[in-house]
Amino acid sequence: MAQNFAEDQYGKKIDRCLTDTLIKFGGGLALGTVFSLLFFKRRAWPIIMGSGFGVGVAYTNCERSLNSSK
Repeated sequence: MAQNFAEDQYGKKIDRCLTDTLIKFGGGLALGTVFSLLFFKRRAWPIIMGSGFGVGVAYTNCERSLNSSK
C-alpha cells in the first residue's frame, strides 16, 4: 500500500504551480507580442503587461492551491 506523505503532496502542488506559471507566462508573452506587433507599433509595454498578467494569475492560482486544506 502506498503512503501519502505531506512532503510529497506539497511537492506536487509546487510542481503544478511552476508548470502553471510557465504556461501562463508564455501565453501572456505570446499574446503581448501579437498585440505589440499588430496594434501598438512594436512597443514593449504590451509584452511586459501580458507577461505580468500571466504571472499574476498563476500566482493567485498557486496561492489558492497551497492554502487549500487538501
